[in-house]
Amino acid sequence: MKDIISLCKRRGFIFQSSEIYGGLSSCWDYGPLGTVLKQEIKNLWFKDMLNYEEIEPLDASILMHPLVWKASGHVDHFSDPLVECNQCHKRFRQDHLEDPSTCPSCHKKDLSSPRNFNGLFKTKMGVIEDEAAEIYLRPETAQGIFVNFLNVQESMRKKIPFGIAQIGKSFRNEITPGHFIFRTREFEQMEMQYFIPPGEQKKYFELWKERRYQWILSLGIDPSSLQEKNHETLAHYADFAIDFEFKFPMGFSELEGIHSRTDFDLKSHETFSKKNLHYVDQVANKKFIPYVIETSIGCDRLLLALLCNAYKLDNERVYLDLIPKLAPKQVAIFPLVNKPPLVEPSLKIYQDLKKHYRVIFDDQGSIGKRYRRQDEIGTPYCITIDFDSLNDQSVTIRERNSSLQQRISMDKIHEFLSL
Repeated sequence: MKDIISLCKRRGFIFQSSEIYGGLSSCWDYGPLGTVLKQEIKNLWFKDMLNYEEIEPLDASILMHPLVWKASGHVDHFSDPLVECNQCHKRFRQDHLEDPSTCPSCHKKDLSSPRNFNGLFKTKMGVIEDEAAEIYLRPETAQGIFVNFLNVQESMRKKIPFGIAQIGKSFRNEITPGHFIFRTREFEQMEMQYFIPPGEQKKYFELWKERRYQWILSLGIDPSSLQEKNHETLAHYADFAIDFEFKFPMGFSELEGIHSRTDFDLKSHETFSKKNLHYVDQVANKKFIPYVIETSIGCDRLLLALLCNAYKLDNERVYLDLIPKLAPKQVAIFPLVNKPPLVEPSLKIYQDLKKHYRVIFDDQGSIGKRYRRQDEIGTPYCITIDFDSLNDQSVTIRERNSSLQQRISMDKIHEFLSL
């Protein structure tokens, strides 16, 4: 993990938040390349979801009525067992300790009794703080989908089964965040809630489990780094659930969850809001509260998995084996030397390619150093224009993973790339 964190800062993927002030614990800023990588992950997720005609997008507000979180169970159930070491006074989640009686920091057997710690972030809404209503920063995006179930269903005239997909920020006051961007207090979720008839949850659970597994593999994730884990202890809303776990440097940990949420959420919101959230099946002449299959993946956690999966060490050469669709820069253009006769045709190729790809122009340093820079940010192809190019109208293209080079005609570059 140290090597990945170092690369992320050195190459502009991820920085410590508020670093010039000493940083803020477990908060991270995405740099130029990290921002592009994260956006491309979200683009691919949304594109995949919206390829299914029965799925609609949503962008719900982060701030919601306080009763939403009472209805969802977060106010009463969203808590973790907190213990404190009486010697070093560090705090831990008891359920994350290998030995629940021993402090993992000072190794003394002097931990306090567990007490519940609610993970909701509280804030105030109102002009005058004393008169403000206490509200919460959302701990998940799912509830914004549930409270908009009828809005989407009626406005888009959807018939069950149908889904609602959303990407958005969530906030959890974690006791023990850590492992870089794996567990943070501010994070971005990509969630889809699929509304189905009661009694059909097993069929649709298996359907979405397979769809999500195949999508993760499509990103270039090594299948040997994935495993499926059944939930031994279910959340209060679920009747069955699994996680796809990825082998991070600290071991196998959750990447994406597939949950059968039953009708808990809609039924609870109907009770608290006093609004009718039943679905009317006009063909079967039935009314019912739909059951829900949820797919939930953290964008930040997936980005970390992709970096861990892509990080390769070939002798002393480091490169990121990112698929071209995700690579922050897809093509690099190099004039062999920084001289006008080579720079001008190089810039012409650069201007042409950047209409279609994410391209970078680099004329600083030796070709070897430029290759190393692009390897570390995962650029699949580097194109070098040399003095022979002026005569034969050809260029040298180098492939990232193999370092193999080949000469091709300038007018064949687009055909060769096909990213």
